[in-house]
Amino acid sequence: MIVIRVLLAEDQHVIRGALAALLNLEADLEVVAEASDGAEAVDRALALRPDVAVMDIDMPRKDGLAAAAELRARLPACKALMLTAHGKPGHLRRALDAKVQGFLLKTAPPEELAAAIRRVASGERVLDPSLAVTAWDLSDNPLTPRERDVLALAAGGAEPDEIATRLHLSPGTVRNNLTAIITKLNARGRTDAVRIAAESGWI
Repeated sequence: MIVIRVLLAEDQHVIRGALAALLNLEADLEVVAEASDGAEAVDRALALRPDVAVMDIDMPRKDGLAAAAELRARLPACKALMLTAHGKPGHLRRALDAKVQGFLLKTAPPEELAAAIRRVASGERVLDPSLAVTAWDLSDNPLTPRERDVLALAAGGAEPDEIATRLHLSPGTVRNNLTAIITKLNARGRTDAVRIAAESGWI
């Protein structure tokens, strides 16, 4: 019997421990590494070379989708299966753009997760059935990479002068970017733009 080696990345220790215990009950699955953030997931995957990386999207330091994109470039043999608490269209778009092999809601039963890992390991792509309709109706992120960076810093509470310093831009450029963002998202202001972009998974 071929045993599928799994890396499990989830920032909530209790959830990670429960998932690891459940997966290790499967005769053909072995959790060979655990990580609490995306950066650690990449490091552990490069060291241990698992067959499948099961990663939460929302993690500190580096989110699961950024980690999946890096693994695709540096360790293409490792397949990525993303877990999320909510199927934000923007997250699904980023997952498809990153060419991850699977996208599953955390509410999926354990046997469904185990089956998804097996399918991903065999080369199939897996999409949670409840997200199938969303996949057909994805709106593209209207923000440029720079606008995403500006809005992400604004979401963290940074003011235009601080954003300008951190991104090596002029304060005027930052203000222009914020105006463009608000216009593109049809938002009422900066706070509303942050809300819209976060709910869409664009930042």
